[in-house]
Amino acid sequence: MPVGALPEEPPRSPAEQFAGSDPLSAYWRFYWAVAGAQLARWLPAEPSRLLDLSAPAFRGAARAVAAGHDVVALLPAAEDAPKPSLSLVNGHAPAPRPGREPGRMRSVVGDPAALLGFATEGFDGVVADDRVLSRQLATEEALGEVARVLRPGGRTLLCVDSVVLGMALLAEQDCWPELSSAPSADVLLVPWPDGSITRCFTAEQLTELLSGAGLEVEWIRPRTVLSASTVEVMLGRDPRALGRLVEMELRAEESDDYVGVHLLASARKPE
Repeated sequence: MPVGALPEEPPRSPAEQFAGSDPLSAYWRFYWAVAGAQLARWLPAEPSRLLDLSAPAFRGAARAVAAGHDVVALLPAAEDAPKPSLSLVNGHAPAPRPGREPGRMRSVVGDPAALLGFATEGFDGVVADDRVLSRQLATEEALGEVARVLRPGGRTLLCVDSVVLGMALLAEQDCWPELSSAPSADVLLVPWPDGSITRCFTAEQLTELLSGAGLEVEWIRPRTVLSASTVEVMLGRDPRALGRLVEMELRAEESDDYVGVHLLASARKPE
């Protein structure tokens, strides 16, 4: 090692990389920038009424409001209310869409698995990002509620854990019998280091789940294709490369390769 050089940090395990979301780390800054760009592409062109089931860390509601949409944000607790600002790829807070007034945001404490307080066909869109449906182990019931509150022609954007991530976590925990049957399992439940359990999906299983809820799949793709180690190395060399990395990711997402640790899907309720 050269004199004065800092020792290299050992590579982090899947659990260390993905069991927590450190907003200050290079990878998670990239991850949330990609998530924000994907949401911006997905949002309806016209002002709409949206329900956001995502965990507060996603902070997509602020972006949707800035784009002119009215958003109801479902929160696990009142203190988790979305913050008024959101960092974008260029480091600026979201600006209202030209020629359009910002929408309104209302926060409601509730359970994403039981949307009984919301009227049937009351929303133009439902956003369920940040793995919220993977943490609802009875995902079929939760998606049934999503379909119920969507108006005909309404759409949902959701992000879940993939079998790729589930198998990595099982291998790290030396769960070899479970790992050997994971690729063919109808339902894959994986314990996390914090004691929680997540449900992981293949693209085919996610398609069946959405279809079973009466929704038509528009597309399924990985949330990110670039690995955490690749992103951290590139941003370590040039912190200004974040925007270029996000653009690379958005181009790569058109691939049919479902190798990402999280799967992103868009589906529509038939009219």
